[in-house]
Amino acid sequence: MWVVPESEIAGLMTPEAAFDAVEAVFAAMARGEARNFPVVREAIGHEDALYGFKGGFDASGLTLGLKAGGYWPNNQKHGLINHQSTVFLFDPDTGRVSAAVGGNLLTALRTAAASAVSSKYLAPKGAKVLGMIGAGHQSAFQMCAAVRFGSFEKVIGWNPHPEMLSRLADTAAELGLPFEAVDLPQLGAEADVIISITSAFEPLLMDGHVQGPTHIAAMGTDTKGKQELDPALVARARLFTDEVAQSLSIGEFQHAAAQKTISAQDVTAIGQVIIGNHAGRGDAEVTIFDGTGVGLQDLAVASAVVELAKQQGKATRVEI
Repeated sequence: MWVVPESEIAGLMTPEAAFDAVEAVFAAMARGEARNFPVVREAIGHEDALYGFKGGFDASGLTLGLKAGGYWPNNQKHGLINHQSTVFLFDPDTGRVSAAVGGNLLTALRTAAASAVSSKYLAPKGAKVLGMIGAGHQSAFQMCAAVRFGSFEKVIGWNPHPEMLSRLADTAAELGLPFEAVDLPQLGAEADVIISITSAFEPLLMDGHVQGPTHIAAMGTDTKGKQELDPALVARARLFTDEVAQSLSIGEFQHAAAQKTISAQDVTAIGQVIIGNHAGRGDAEVTIFDGTGVGLQDLAVASAVVELAKQQGKATRVEI
């Protein structure tokens, strides 16, 4: 098997490669060529940690595997980030393990790529102002991907802990864009594209905040109970996601679904837009992409990075 350590990922996987891999796997899912397996996610009763598995099989790319890991909220005392994961790939012809890949940076890159893909297909024409809700570890990756694949001229942002907004300001400065800290009503009124990437368990962006043509990438909700958006906002928007069943059960759309203001028929997989089976934004004022995170995204970027590592001599071959 090949091993690609976490320390090598930054020098191998580019935002462009992550974007292409995620876009391609969304399309494969829409064509019925790739499927995700049921997610396992459990509180282990130690260190307040959540641990789980996300896996799947992409027949178009012959990619089989899983990502194992989760969220350890006390990792700061160990000098580690809270999200920890490893991706394992298997030979679909034999079942033999073929690779183990550090998954921490890949998770951030594929999550950012997913929101950027959604903006490519769903953002209002001429979008110039990017709104960021959340200033945690993944917010910088989200902003960088959005700006790389968009035409934004300004970034505005809000975070429940204002002292953390320096991360957004510094990232915007590195990208050569002005940044302004705002409240949520101003953010909803001025932003053409909004990315929410928090761990909130109650709505932050309310229906009344959002005015005019807007695309929202809701990227923080991946567990029952988490919530970033007002269900009334969800109910009036045109809805898209990575995987419909997951969005209604553990994603942002779980709350509007529980209130029965939306159903599965109201939600479209983003892959259907990518392959041309759905018009996408159309005449909708507000679109929302619920990025719940699916195993196939992890496998797509891990498979791509293994090939890059082999080409550049940065993968280690081991026998098990």
